[in-house]
Amino acid sequence: MKNLIYLFTCYLFISLIFSSCEKELLGCIDPVATNYNNLANTDDGSCLYPIPWAELALGTWNIDPNCDAISIPVIGDISLNDQLPTTVDVQSDGNQTLYIDLNGSQITGTIDDNGSITVDPVTVSIDVGLGPFDVDVVGTGQIISENSGLMDLNFSGTISGLFPFSSDCAMILTK
Repeated sequence: MKNLIYLFTCYLFISLIFSSCEKELLGCIDPVATNYNNLANTDDGSCLYPIPWAELALGTWNIDPNCDAISIPVIGDISLNDQLPTTVDVQSDGNQTLYIDLNGSQITGTIDDNGSITVDPVTVSIDVGLGPFDVDVVGTGQIISENSGLMDLNFSGTISGLFPFSSDCAMILTK
């Protein structure tokens, strides 16, 4: 019996020594953080949390459009590049809905968790020197970072009820 107690005491002593020698592994221990380290056992304050894409999209963006020209018989080509503003203002409802002010016309879109934007179809009025006419707008986009993004919009409609048109615009966005 003495040997059994001695053996148990030695085992307990050795277990305590090895368990107290666990190496401290620094890192982010919050599983919600983007840099969570499941091997870390001590938080080092380095946790990073995602910023919702809708927040990154907010603000005033400079746009650099590259649009197909609208060809109108007798009149010639009209460049939408010259008709678009140099900046757009983007607001949000606090969720994933974006409101984009395009020359006083509001375009609505949604942004997903990856920064992809879908622009809802909307009809706006523009004036290219021939008087105002209705233009249907639809498209997609991508917020790449807090200071850069891309938009692909399609503008289509009919001028004076006679001349149908469609123009694809690829836009670079910067802040």
